[in-house]
Amino acid sequence: MTYKKKLIVHLSLIAALALTYTASLVFDPQRTGARSVSYLWLDPAAASKAGRIVINIAGETKEFLKINGEWFVLHNGREYPARQLRIEDFLGVFTQRAAWPVRSSSVSAHANFGLHSETAARITISGDNITLLDLLIGDEDNTGRECYVRRFGDGEVRSGSNLIVSYINSSVNSWYNLRLIPQTADGEIAFDSVQRVSVSTEDESASSVMQIFSRRNREWVVSGINAANPDQGVIDSYIRSILSIEGEDFIDYISADAAELNHSRIALDLGNGATKIIRLSASDESGRRYANVSGSGYVYSLAPWSVQRLFRSADDFETR
Repeated sequence: MTYKKKLIVHLSLIAALALTYTASLVFDPQRTGARSVSYLWLDPAAASKAGRIVINIAGETKEFLKINGEWFVLHNGREYPARQLRIEDFLGVFTQRAAWPVRSSSVSAHANFGLHSETAARITISGDNITLLDLLIGDEDNTGRECYVRRFGDGEVRSGSNLIVSYINSSVNSWYNLRLIPQTADGEIAFDSVQRVSVSTEDESASSVMQIFSRRNREWVVSGINAANPDQGVIDSYIRSILSIEGEDFIDYISADAAELNHSRIALDLGNGATKIIRLSASDESGRRYANVSGSGYVYSLAPWSVQRLFRSADDFETR
């Protein structure tokens, strides 16, 4: 056999082997199954257009609206600031490709998976006047690690992470952003911008102020209380705790301008000349207080341990 013929035979064999290998990849049942397992419920580009999320479960509805780029919780006819990262993480469950193997394609099996359209939980994500995703969430599997899911109007049932269940079962206030001082760009207060903090436990009509912390260069000067040797680190920590204080819930039965919120107040004077004031009620029998921040229409409920962070004794600021 001449060299040319040998070369032709070898090249033909290589081509045949390559074709066989490619076919084995394409038609390999395991690989085909792996592709059907990996699944994406919602394209990230579509999710970025989401402006409304509705969760219906057991006859209760949670609704979220995106207004001027920020998510809000719609509750009792009012919009409350939502935890932006929690909403994004929730959407991420549907926009990240993950293992969602097909469990059934039979409509008659829907009830066995808890996916009957009239009884299953339902998540609807919409934007630009179109529905981006409409899902029914059914039962958890025997392991408790997965749940069954199908698109509304589609017969195919898949199973995957039951993280969805933890989201839809969580209380409405777990979605609230309950920080009194917002973290958003138009509301955040930087620690370095705080020049003076005044803490009063008297009615606003009274002139006495119990505690005043004034920034002088890199240190705090304390007046109104007897602190001979104030601990600068403790004062820094105290002021940071005021900036990061969170409520435990929103209150809708007390008006933001209610007189009962004039019992105590904390005023933050900022470097730009602005002043942010936290007005608080007296403690109730459980030690809880209600609070409003100037410029905000919300009233927050503060747990007793949060109140203790706001009101400290003179001894707390002494160097040990």
